[in-house]
Amino acid sequence: MNKKIVAALMTCTIALSSLGAVNVFAGSLYFVTGGPMGTYYAVGRTMANVLNPLLSDSRLTLESSGASKANLTMIEKGDAHLATVQNDVMYYAYTGTSLFEGEAPYQNFSAVAGLYDETVQIVTCDENIQSVADLAGKTVFVGDEGSGVEFNAKQILEVYGLSFDDINAVYGSFAWASVGLENGEIDAAFIVAGAPTTAIEELSLSYQIGLVQLDEEHIKALQGNYDFYTESVVPGGTYVGVDEDAVTVSVRATLVASNDLSEAAVYELLKAMFDNKDALAADNAKFESLNAEDAVKGMSVPFHAGAKKYYGEQGITVE
Repeated sequence: MNKKIVAALMTCTIALSSLGAVNVFAGSLYFVTGGPMGTYYAVGRTMANVLNPLLSDSRLTLESSGASKANLTMIEKGDAHLATVQNDVMYYAYTGTSLFEGEAPYQNFSAVAGLYDETVQIVTCDENIQSVADLAGKTVFVGDEGSGVEFNAKQILEVYGLSFDDINAVYGSFAWASVGLENGEIDAAFIVAGAPTTAIEELSLSYQIGLVQLDEEHIKALQGNYDFYTESVVPGGTYVGVDEDAVTVSVRATLVASNDLSEAAVYELLKAMFDNKDALAADNAKFESLNAEDAVKGMSVPFHAGAKKYYGEQGITVE
């Protein structure tokens, strides 16, 4: 190849890489989600499939990623336009706390919409564990070390007057937790995911499980400390052998946008999403509960200007 052409190509490549992914192709909205086998990626794929034909000047370009923390880092660095994240993790990023302790607050992003609940499910095979208070002295699974689940567990234990000093906290994957409950290595597990959750479903087929409920007094105390929690219910029958509704709390899988993304682009995307929620739900059940009123709940960071415009037209005031 001609040396001048090679040199030109190398210069072009370096220039593009220095711009970051969001600036490479005009009209592409780079949308970071999660691993290709995960729920976040599947939700993003549904949005791209359904909404891209409806958007006038832009298209969702899906990227797999390391989920919430990695996604917010990409937005902050200017390497993505849109992301799905847990609303508690985005609060930590915005305030420079918990998972982001010691880092400067991330404030180049805004909330767009809460998509669906990621429910705190405290699972046990011990019929004597009826309350969070009963976890004292027990071996309890709390997610991966440094994960959002670990912080959810700490925060819920806190309002019941407990800490990790009062339990034997163990770490790992949800699949490992299911095995640990089966063989009696652990007494209870904090699982934070959309219900039904596969690991719990599979466990309930062979073992009698219970879901530890939270009471109203402690839910209110938790929300007073952390306003990203919403009260929720795991309906009876979600899992084999669990016939009664279980009251708990949820964090929310949330769509966020870079503050560099225009008001018009976010408004158009949000309007297309709600105008076509039936088509979204037909492709992915996570969209079945999507509605504008719930989409603004549990948001503890400012909303994007395009989102404010859309919700305002629906008579919904947001911060």
